[in-house]
Amino acid sequence: MNKITRRQALGTTAGTLSALGLLGAAAHSATAASPAPAAPVGTVDEVFQGRRIQISPATGGGHHGGHHGSDLPTVRIDGRELHVMRNADGTWISVVNHYETFADPTSLARAAVRDLQGAQLAPFAPMGGAA
Repeated sequence: MNKITRRQALGTTAGTLSALGLLGAAAHSATAASPAPAAPVGTVDEVFQGRRIQISPATGGGHHGGHHGSDLPTVRIDGRELHVMRNADGTWISVVNHYETFADPTSLARAAVRDLQGAQLAPFAPMGGAA
């Protein structure tokens, strides 16, 4: 009886995940060909899967400052800030979901809650700066 080796299993898994990633990227690029105009981000305070999500609109001065600009909302999960970034096409990413884009900060925060699977956010310190 032939047994699959660990190396073969990892190679097969890596190949499958790569193929799925390429399919997902192709599907995303097809749907993101003409992005919708950016809608202003409002205040959100909700509980999603037992975690409290709070989103405050940008205040103009912005906690991000510097090269990030001041148009980014503050997104918190259970009181801890989730660092978010806006892409040129108007989609959103975070440090939790850096390779997956979302249409708005609320969708991004909900995906982060799912991916955290109960874990707490760690403090984020940008490169070259202190938290």
